[in-house]
Amino acid sequence: MFRLKIPATTANLGSGFDTLGMALSLYNIFEVKKILPENIFKCKISGEGIDQLNDPDKNMIVKTYKRACKEWNLNFTGFDFESCNAVPLNRGLGSSSTAVVAGVMIANLIHNQNKSEAELLRVMTLIEGHPDNVVPCYLGGMTVSCWDGENLRYVKLPALPNNLNVIAAVPDFEVHTEDARKILPESVPFKDAVFNVSHASILCAAWAMGKWNLLRVGMEDRLHQIHRAKLFPGGIGEKFLTEIQSRPDCIATAISGSGPTMIAIVHGSAGNLARAMCKIFTEGDSASHFFVLNCPETGAEIYY
Repeated sequence: MFRLKIPATTANLGSGFDTLGMALSLYNIFEVKKILPENIFKCKISGEGIDQLNDPDKNMIVKTYKRACKEWNLNFTGFDFESCNAVPLNRGLGSSSTAVVAGVMIANLIHNQNKSEAELLRVMTLIEGHPDNVVPCYLGGMTVSCWDGENLRYVKLPALPNNLNVIAAVPDFEVHTEDARKILPESVPFKDAVFNVSHASILCAAWAMGKWNLLRVGMEDRLHQIHRAKLFPGGIGEKFLTEIQSRPDCIATAISGSGPTMIAIVHGSAGNLARAMCKIFTEGDSASHFFVLNCPETGAEIYY
């Protein structure tokens, strides 16, 4: 019937906690094969999550589809779908957001709702709980979003230029979003709040104006990364944020989402920096692999 191509994302970008996010050129492909009777769902998974996502009752796409249908007062028309997943699960690259975006889009398409972009994003954010992944996942590029629990406001900024790449170093251990949120303090010093507001503002302004030399200072953070780095084994989280950031071939680095993937923006050749990032994971007794990606201007795409 139709196919969805939905990108991975990296959220926060250091200073922009729960606000900033960027699409990445790593994709999950979801193909809806045919309509089934109400509340009957079949799925076939390949790639990431092949042993975890084959039960339709536990699959995030089906759960999200039902949430969207309920939000729009629609019945649970069933469907048969295949999912080819390249985005690693529970690694901070927005795998759950690809499922949320897919589920809402499927509800909109199967029921011929023709919902607006704003309404689709509102329901996606309502289901996900925060906008920093689902908005760039759906729109592409880099996005700035705010959400008060009911109202979503967002701005899409240009994608990174072609001469800048994003390295995503992905370890073999997981960090669940719930754990990464539990470790955060309930309050922060006023000076740290001011620090993040100023640096996130510089990041957005520099990104909009193409002043890429300011990304390093713009992505500096005092709200969440210092705490989430403690979830990395052997103290390697802190090492990433100092050693990799100080390298001359690194423009900027950050924990991707809630981790444990680390991202770095690099100008030109990425091989040496990528190997250095994976070496730090090795020092923490963790295997890892890396992707060299770009920031696509286009987000979720539909093919018939």
